[in-house]
Amino acid sequence: MTRLQSVLRVLAASAAAALFTVIAPAPAAQAVPEPSVPEPSAPKEFVALRSVAPTIIQEMRYLTPHNFLGEPVDGYQQPVCIVTRSTAEALGRAQLDLLRQGYSLKVYDCYRPQRAVDHFVRWAKDLQDERMKAEFYPRVDKSRLFEDGYIAEKSGHSRGNTVDLTLVKLPALPTRPYLPGETLAPCYGPKAERFPDNSVDMGTGFDCFDTLSHTDDPRVQGEQRANRQLLKAALTEAGFTNLPEEWWHFTHKPETFPDTYFDFPVAWRSVVRN
Repeated sequence: MTRLQSVLRVLAASAAAALFTVIAPAPAAQAVPEPSVPEPSAPKEFVALRSVAPTIIQEMRYLTPHNFLGEPVDGYQQPVCIVTRSTAEALGRAQLDLLRQGYSLKVYDCYRPQRAVDHFVRWAKDLQDERMKAEFYPRVDKSRLFEDGYIAEKSGHSRGNTVDLTLVKLPALPTRPYLPGETLAPCYGPKAERFPDNSVDMGTGFDCFDTLSHTDDPRVQGEQRANRQLLKAALTEAGFTNLPEEWWHFTHKPETFPDTYFDFPVAWRSVVRN
């Protein structure tokens, strides 16, 4: 056998082995096991907001590190706003009214699983973790977050009829991504100095733990006050009630599940019907 024939035989054997490797089925042991306890799904009364009111802008903050914890929150798996159908339909009515005036709603948070609330509670008890203090609670001692009502062990968001939202002037410009570790600015400062948000100026940023966030705080005047009142009027007309301590927090009444706190994850699969 010539040297050339030997080389060709080796190449042919290698090619045959590679072909067998490609077409051979994977061993059963390599299969990814199913979770032992499947995640709960949402009741049929819950929907993805986008399926009912697709023009509402969504910026789901707790899926990202740009929030008062400084990290993604437990239970937020995909950037989808989930609410009860009655809430979604009411938001759709408010959106139509605002679109005629040149604005769009933008949601920051919708349904919130109980595991996320539990994450908030653990964070609030860890007084050493103040990585986001300079933006979200610069004038509040973290040891007072429970006493002052900023953190609680239960949230109306977990019942599905509560949303956190704002207004965006159309045409909507994008909001730049938050870069973990970047210099933080107080949430109550002038809009030009706060983290850039494509929303109108509401006087504070979203989730600002400060009395300036109270919807009718008398220190908030002019355009900022007018923007808050425009948001409140549109949502009140659609059947929502505002939480006076937070200009962004609204609950649709009557609630579909007034006494139930759910814990299914914020993910498309939670509301996809078979």
